[in-house]
Amino acid sequence: MTAATQPPRSYDVICFGDEVPGVLALVSAAREYRRCTGKALRTLLMFKGNSQEGVGGHLVRGGLAYLDRCSLSAEIRQAYGLPTFGAPSAIYQEFLQRAGVTQIGLDPRKADAALRAMLSEVGTDIISRVQLQSVLRDGAKLKGIQLTTGSVFLGKQFIDSSVNAELAQIASVKKLQGFATFGLPESELPVTLVFESQGLTIQRLKEIELNYLKRFTNPNDAEAQKYITIAAGSDPALINQIRKSFVDEKGNLRTMYVGQDHVDIRSRALSVTYHAFRGKKMFLADSGVLMDQANIAVLPGGRLSWNALMFYVTGSQAEALARGAAKPTPAMLEEIGFVTKWLKSFGATAVKPASELYIRHAGNVQGVVEPLSGAQMLLGGAPATDAIATFGYYLDVRGGITGLGKKASDKGMSSISFHHPPLFNVGIRHALIRSVPNLAVVSPASGFDGYACAAGRIVEFNTAVGHGVGIAVGIALFSNRDLASITNGEVRQVLATTGKLPRIYGQSYVLEATRLQDFESIMIA
Repeated sequence: MTAATQPPRSYDVICFGDEVPGVLALVSAAREYRRCTGKALRTLLMFKGNSQEGVGGHLVRGGLAYLDRCSLSAEIRQAYGLPTFGAPSAIYQEFLQRAGVTQIGLDPRKADAALRAMLSEVGTDIISRVQLQSVLRDGAKLKGIQLTTGSVFLGKQFIDSSVNAELAQIASVKKLQGFATFGLPESELPVTLVFESQGLTIQRLKEIELNYLKRFTNPNDAEAQKYITIAAGSDPALINQIRKSFVDEKGNLRTMYVGQDHVDIRSRALSVTYHAFRGKKMFLADSGVLMDQANIAVLPGGRLSWNALMFYVTGSQAEALARGAAKPTPAMLEEIGFVTKWLKSFGATAVKPASELYIRHAGNVQGVVEPLSGAQMLLGGAPATDAIATFGYYLDVRGGITGLGKKASDKGMSSISFHHPPLFNVGIRHALIRSVPNLAVVSPASGFDGYACAAGRIVEFNTAVGHGVGIAVGIALFSNRDLASITNGEVRQVLATTGKLPRIYGQSYVLEATRLQDFESIMIA
């Protein structure tokens, strides 16, 4: 019997994409349904990647072991009696605990095992290496998904956790490409190919960096100054910028910070050595590649995971890479060959790239119940009485948005930087699709406007949303309602009842929010 002649398989909830927020949304839905009905949900997880390489999207197959955590000032932590990373959603805390995370470093192998265990406990079926063909409809609602093999999977509720909202797109939900919310559809955040090194100790890396910092800050070291010139492509402004990165405000060398399970590279010293070795300018848009200041996760067995190697992509390219199961291009893999030579010159014994790319962003869906803008984040997000979590993060567009500065300047605005990190209350309404009322998009492609996707692309935030969406799916199923009609308050009530509601402490920064609101409204117009 061929796939096309097989009868459709029926589920209650289908999740397309195995990014961590979607996986945990599925787990949350099954748990909530069982809590309220005593019955198991029939759940299916389907995704483009190969499950043999792990379950868990860019954190697992993409190897992104250095986690972006909630960012809080010391004053806020003190005022609310909070630990370093605040109060994450209960399901994210559970995931981190199961995966053995101390602070920031997540071993992809342990993450895969933790996610598989959580899915297994709720009886989820997993199908990988799928290609979507079309959707089946029942009026406005989704009824099922047909794959290119002809197989059909029917469902009652659907979650899309893919970075490019591919299921939503196939269901005719409008998605803006790149930064089209700013009128820049071909501008996009860079993609990263994470790699692991073996044989290079933190101590050795510290010695190498310190040696280069001393040399680069010595104007009489002709060879070191030549490296800087090569890395800057002989651009005087960039030479000056690079030199400034070597010391802090007090004039001390900006050496790496070594934490319990991670390393933050704070200067461009190592980056200069790579770009000088490659003979490529240390400017992403010009060279197409940038060895950025690395975030390094320290993993068991002497493995170091580097989030550092960024590639320039357009909006169209980001979409194409996402549709191609996030596989790196031959040119990207060729670059890893140079990275290997570079790190081996410092003592590494092996360098291994992840099997998939970390695609930060690939556009945003339109037509959600309540879109979320950067200004709304700075104003504190959802009302405290409705909120399901709180999250803080810089409006960090790593690698920059091509053309944004010029467009802003043309419109009479001198600055495109918004340095104050929002600390905002989380809801689910920006993830619920108005036109397809049984579909949620829980990913960087949710209904973010303007700068909101900068914080909106972070896994910890999206997992809080996913936890809420999962609960909303459970409510929708046992009360026979549209998912799009479920409110933040109803989800909050469940979290409060079950003892899973985290501390809520969003802040309203009116001055910064007003400035960003003006910027977004002018740029989006």
